[in-house]
Amino acid sequence: MEKSYKQYLAEIRMFIFDVDGVLTNGLVTIMPDGELIRQMNIKDGYALKTAVDMGFHICIISGGKNEGVRMRLKNLGIKDIFLGAQNKIQPYQELLEHYNIPPKQILYMGDDLPDLPVMKLVGLPCCPNDAASEVQRTAKYISDRKGGDGCVRDIIEQVLRVQGKWNENFDASDD
Repeated sequence: MEKSYKQYLAEIRMFIFDVDGVLTNGLVTIMPDGELIRQMNIKDGYALKTAVDMGFHICIISGGKNEGVRMRLKNLGIKDIFLGAQNKIQPYQELLEHYNIPPKQILYMGDDLPDLPVMKLVGLPCCPNDAASEVQRTAKYISDRKGGDGCVRDIIEQVLRVQGKWNENFDASDD
């Protein structure tokens, strides 16, 4: 019998996220100078920062090359940021070698076809609920949230809660 995705949460030590369609809603505003403007959810940012502060490895592998995205992620304390990654397997393999973390302890959240090769290699492949159908078929967990609408917060919070690392001082459910 296939393990429930919840059985993987206690083992996760590394999170890998795509940007467009996961940390953003996948829409871009094209400025007159050709710059592409994206929006990120502040709650996803809080969860990312919390996970970094709790000692998790947070990594970004994206085909996009926006330096504003890099700056935002660096400000959250994320060090492993691979932008312009047309082949996402290469940075994934670099992360495996650098951190020596077994794939079963890695969560990857992606939303589209370029994410599939890495999703098929990790312990817990995840996606937002508006991901491509092929990605949804590969995912062991599909968030009830859309890309850019808290799907990253959703899965990080679940992992941190299971591991007893979510900041309970701010947990409204204790009221």
